[in-house]
Amino acid sequence: MRKYSILFLCVENAGRSQMAEAFARKLLSDIVEPYSAGSRPASEVNPLVVEAMKEVGIDISDKKPKGFKDLPKEMIFDFVVNMGCGDTCPYYPSRGTIDWNIPDPKNKNFEKIKTIRDLIKDKIIELGEYIRKL
Repeated sequence: MRKYSILFLCVENAGRSQMAEAFARKLLSDIVEPYSAGSRPASEVNPLVVEAMKEVGIDISDKKPKGFKDLPKEMIFDFVVNMGCGDTCPYYPSRGTIDWNIPDPKNKNFEKIKTIRDLIKDKIIELGEYIRKL
């Protein structure tokens, strides 16, 4: 089975898209090659997001927010997943776009971030089920 390239996209690449990339890497590594980026990358990944991911056994403490320039040159992704930034989500060319309505963890407390983390995990599992049927 071929691997599908997926770009998880948001503005800062400091929360939602980082969690999505990490879950996809862990749960779907046999069928996807995940990436994440933002149009205006933050200076660091949200520390509470890092802690929330550690709670489920995924260490993203070494990850840095990435911008478009950090992506493979001239790659056309199979799917771009907009994480829920509405009309502020940047455009990136792909074969297909998926819009998820995921709340931004920025300025949220730890309990809310864990709820967002779990929602993202559920969406990744659903995405994997979809891709396996292709």
